[in-house]
Amino acid sequence: MKFRPCIDIHNGAVKQIVGGSLKDAGNAAVENYISRQDADYYATMYKKDGLTGGHIILLNPPASEYYDATKAQALKALHAYPGGMQIGGGITAENAAEYLEEGASHVIVTSYVFQNGQVRYDRLDRLKKAVGKEHLVLDLSCRRMDEDEDYYVVTDRWQKFTRERVRPELLDELAQYCDEFLVHAADVEGKTSGIERELVKLLGKWGKIPVTYAGGISEYDDIADIRELSDGKLNVTIGSALDLFGGPLNYETVLSYIHDV
Repeated sequence: MKFRPCIDIHNGAVKQIVGGSLKDAGNAAVENYISRQDADYYATMYKKDGLTGGHIILLNPPASEYYDATKAQALKALHAYPGGMQIGGGITAENAAEYLEEGASHVIVTSYVFQNGQVRYDRLDRLKKAVGKEHLVLDLSCRRMDEDEDYYVVTDRWQKFTRERVRPELLDELAQYCDEFLVHAADVEGKTSGIERELVKLLGKWGKIPVTYAGGISEYDDIADIRELSDGKLNVTIGSALDLFGGPLNYETVLSYIHDV
């Protein structure tokens, strides 16, 4: 288990939001925290602490009036920690290489490879050719649909359900195209209300390539539970619950706890 830090950027500012509240219309979201610091402040901190594999997420779509400001913040973070962080949000086969040139270790993709609710393998092929499997992370952020026990991949800033269920068979197929998976449990993202235990079990049991879990961590025991439920196979990221973003969990203690747990 490793700690994977995050920098989420919305409307040109580093923020933590309630994931399920994000809306393209009006660039709206329920905000847990708005930082006074720019994104490079956090990237510099993560570099100093030797943390790799963290992710920068652009939460505005390219059509948004805030997109340029959000992208500018993201580039500041990449330049502050070249080779140390991944980036996602609006990534396509056409622009993916640009972000590697700007310093990203990997690009993170969801919406581009899903269309009409299913996987576009032709687009996955294009991405693989554009940046290489070793530089690609697939974001399989997911939610449950009504009373269905399965988790469905969601796209477009977690607003749209696909028909693709997060199951071992899907993970096996997609792992042929990427280096890692990033999985936000979108129903609990930003709510600090507890982890999605069944999702953690599923991902940990599969465990064939690195997987980072995000969503719902609210106390140190949640970290221990993720380790136990996944047999230590999952990496974790913490956003709203971290004191860097106004939460109750101390950043240095989290680093020590994950090292020791």
